[in-house]
Amino acid sequence: MQLRYAFRIEPGPGQRLALGRAFGCARVVFNDCLWARKQAHEQGLPFPSSAELSKRYITEAKKTPERSWLGEVSSVVLQQSLRDLDAAYRGFFASVKGTRKGPKVSEPRFKSKRDGRQCVRFTANAKWSIAADGKLNLPKIGPVRVRWSRTLPSVPSTVTVIKDAAGRYWASFVVETDPADEALPSLDRDQGIDLGLTHFAVMADGSRVRSPRFLRRAEKKIKREQRSLSRKTKGSKNRDKQRARVARAHAKVADARRDFHHKLSTKLIRENQTVSVESLSVKALARTKLAKSVHDAGWSAFVTMLEYKAARYGRTLTKVDRAFPSSQICSACGHRDGPKPLHVRSWTCFACGAQHDRDHNAGQNIRTEGRRIRAAHQVVPPTPGPGASHR
Repeated sequence: MQLRYAFRIEPGPGQRLALGRAFGCARVVFNDCLWARKQAHEQGLPFPSSAELSKRYITEAKKTPERSWLGEVSSVVLQQSLRDLDAAYRGFFASVKGTRKGPKVSEPRFKSKRDGRQCVRFTANAKWSIAADGKLNLPKIGPVRVRWSRTLPSVPSTVTVIKDAAGRYWASFVVETDPADEALPSLDRDQGIDLGLTHFAVMADGSRVRSPRFLRRAEKKIKREQRSLSRKTKGSKNRDKQRARVARAHAKVADARRDFHHKLSTKLIRENQTVSVESLSVKALARTKLAKSVHDAGWSAFVTMLEYKAARYGRTLTKVDRAFPSSQICSACGHRDGPKPLHVRSWTCFACGAQHDRDHNAGQNIRTEGRRIRAAHQVVPPTPGPGASHR
């Protein structure tokens, strides 16, 4: 399976200029090729192929006075920008045909130099390398200092240099790993998780994890920085500086939330052989009055982490359908007691008299339903008949 590792990098002043030049050239090639395909579509002509676009807007464009500066960056960066456009069109056409999973995507749009995120990608053809002193050697940029926090499990195939809205630079490496080499020892533990807002997760065994509410805690500071930004003159340098402060405040919240998700998901995967979780409709919940709290919790990102970590470490993640009435069923006797408003946090089963905490009972029901789903998908091998050969 493919994994991505991101590390902070610290380019010098000259290297930042070189990276800015690479970001700009990649953006220009992307926009030129997108414009050519849009023009062909409007005129009823067939789409120009990637080879034609590469020859016209990269190879030949370098020879013209208007685009001669394209030769100042690595040609691999420009070619990868064209590959990104091809991937965007493939996703768009697959979405139109209905063959793409997930939400529909729109037609590719032109990139702007004012976009909060800028990136360029280097493949093995770019001859980039990691030096013995730990620096990342990039073509026409030079050796860049990397803040290594761990060693890479294998030789990376590509590296993407990213500049985010907060002005931070990252090096993102793609590596290939074999899940069989990282599989953890088998355990005899099963867990069910009920996700919520007051408690981020309530487990079937009764343990609870309170919701950190990172955005709510930083909301006062973000409002203050945003208010200061609204008072700055548009187009001024002070406005650019204040925009970076707002971006850093949001980045701090996002980093803290991601760190919390990683630590909790890793703990659950390491301590349990199977994990069952409810598949929530975050998009629908985000249209309610709880939208800000739902986005602050980040359930979808957390479940995604559980999914890929389970595949990586040889565990099993079972998603229980959101229509499953986990809060209506008594986990003791199985009696369905009907829907309950959100303010009802505990209830008593009319059939057996068991008293339940709403979230703990839901976690137990999710665990039970996960076991049923896994048992239904197990393939029982046929019993060989008389005279069957065993080899």
